[in-house]
Amino acid sequence: MIPAPENPWAPNLVAGAVQLRRMLLGRLASSALGVAARLRLPDLLADGPRTVDDLAGIAGAAPGPLYQLMRALVAFGVFTEHASGGATLSMFALTPLGQELRSDSPGTAWPSALLASGEIGQAWDALLEAVRTGQPAFDRVFGVDFFTYLESRPELRRTFYASQASDLENTLAGLEELDFAAYRRIVDVGGGDGALLAHVLTTCPNSHGVLLDQAGVAAAAAKRMADAGLSQRCEIVSGNFFSEVPAGGDLYLLRDVLHDWPDDRCVDLLRVCRRAMPDTAVLMVIERISGDGPSASSDGQLIALMDLYMLAVLGGRERTHDEYRNLLRQGGFVPRSVHCLPTGVTLIEGVVA
Repeated sequence: MIPAPENPWAPNLVAGAVQLRRMLLGRLASSALGVAARLRLPDLLADGPRTVDDLAGIAGAAPGPLYQLMRALVAFGVFTEHASGGATLSMFALTPLGQELRSDSPGTAWPSALLASGEIGQAWDALLEAVRTGQPAFDRVFGVDFFTYLESRPELRRTFYASQASDLENTLAGLEELDFAAYRRIVDVGGGDGALLAHVLTTCPNSHGVLLDQAGVAAAAAKRMADAGLSQRCEIVSGNFFSEVPAGGDLYLLRDVLHDWPDDRCVDLLRVCRRAMPDTAVLMVIERISGDGPSASSDGQLIALMDLYMLAVLGGRERTHDEYRNLLRQGGFVPRSVHCLPTGVTLIEGVVA
C-alpha cells in the first residue's frame, strides 16, 4: 500500500487553530486583570509575597477560586508563584509587569483595568451592535451616550479621567522636547481633569492656561490646579466644545479628543476652534496614529484594539496621519509640523488657513 502523502499544511493549520483560540479566550485575560484590580491584589502584594489564604481573607475572596485566578495570571507574567501548595500554602508575588497594576504605580494601568471590567467592557461585548448599526454600542447598552453617562456617574468619571491621566504619564517625557514656553495663553479643549495642562503650566511659569470641559470633570480640573498651586494661572470653563471654546489663545490643545468622534463631528469641533483662534494661534492635535507611515504607532495591535474601543464606546476611530491632515484642512487649518514621540503618540500642528 502506498502511504498517503504528508499534508504540509497540517502543522500550520494546528498552530493557527491554537492561535485563534488563544485570541478568543483573550477576553478572559482582560476579565482576570479586572478582578485582580478590583480586589487590589497588586496593592496587597506591594510589600512582598503573601499566601493565598492571607490574600483571600483581606480581599474578601474564596481561597480556591482566588488561587485559580492568580495561577492564571502567572501564565501572563503578572504574578509569580513562590511556593506551590494549592490554595492553602501557595505564595504569590508581583512581577515587574504586575507592579504596573498597582494603584500607586506611575502610569498605572489600574484604572484602565477597572474600566475594562465595568461599563466599558460591557460596551465592548456589544460590538456586534456597533458593527451592524454604525452607532456606538455603549449608547444602545446604557440608553445614553458615554459622556452624558459620565456626568451622572461620579465614580466612573473619576476612574475614566484617572485612566487618561495615567496614559498621559507615559507620554510626558516626549513632551519635554516641545517648547510650550513660547505660548503665553494655552487653551486645553476637552482637557479632562487637567493633567496635561497642569504639567505644561508647571514647566512654563510664564504661561497661563484655560481648560474647557463638561461641568463634572471641570470641577476635578479646578481641584487639580488648586492642589498644584496653579489656580491663579489657570481658568476653568465648563461648557460644550461643539458650541464654543475660549477665544484669544496662542496655543490650542486637542489631546485624545478627535479619536472620540466620527469625521463630521471632528470637522465641527475644528471649525469651532478656528472661529475662536487668532490668526497667529497654533492648534496641536495629540493622538496615536494608525497605518504604516513614519508617524504611525509602532504597536499595530494596540492601535487596532483602540480603534475597536472607539467604535464600541464612542463611535469614533483611530486615524492615519493623512486622515488627520485632511480633517484639519476641512476645519480651516493648514497642517504644519509633525512630532513623533517615542511612546507611540504623534503631535500634529496646524495653523489658521
